[in-house]
Amino acid sequence: MNASLQPGHNHLLAALPAADLQRLAPHLEHVTLALGDVLYEPGDTLRHVYFPVDAIVSLLHVTENGSSAEIAIVGNEGLIGIALFMGGESTSSRAVVQSAGTALRLPGEKLKAEFNRHGDLLLLMLRYTQALITQMSQTALCNRHHSIDQQLCRWLLLSLDRLSGNRLNMTQELIANMLGVRREGVTEAAGKLQRQGVIEYSRGQITILDRPRLERLSCECYVVVKNETDRLLHYTRRQAD
Repeated sequence: MNASLQPGHNHLLAALPAADLQRLAPHLEHVTLALGDVLYEPGDTLRHVYFPVDAIVSLLHVTENGSSAEIAIVGNEGLIGIALFMGGESTSSRAVVQSAGTALRLPGEKLKAEFNRHGDLLLLMLRYTQALITQMSQTALCNRHHSIDQQLCRWLLLSLDRLSGNRLNMTQELIANMLGVRREGVTEAAGKLQRQGVIEYSRGQITILDRPRLERLSCECYVVVKNETDRLLHYTRRQAD
């Protein structure tokens, strides 16, 4: 493992007791994730799990005609590849990098071996999975019942929570693909936020200028997901700070 990239940069790894982390650390590999990289496709047999450090990965469902919609996003609060320890080995979703950065990759058999010790990692992974299911359920509700303007605000806030700054490198076309809506709808919604001084958008870069107002403009879905994640993983975030 790269000495400059310690496991503590991912909140889940940071929450593990020292002995558990020592067993995993020799098998953690520092990998660079480029924008658009696909970590797995629907039906793939998973060989690794990824613990994002400063990258964000989108989980998407893909239809037969090739269209897709995001069901969850994962950053430094979690991991990619829950099917490995939930018994499925494969998944029906696609995992694609939406914000470039780095991650720590762990062979699936090493994670399962630690999981089967029935120790702290087991509890941590199950609590994280519950938080992820909450995000997926709330995303489905949001996509069905809330406006594109509200969906965009929710999506920006969830993404921002998983980055260290207030800037996202993201095109409107990519956001539209993630939300499963037309690009014109995202362009209109982003334009409204920019005119209100909430964001600044230029050449694929979105800067959040007024986060409190962005939260007020979002639907309740963001708060539901954030509160549940904080409730389930409160000790994770506290130890990682």
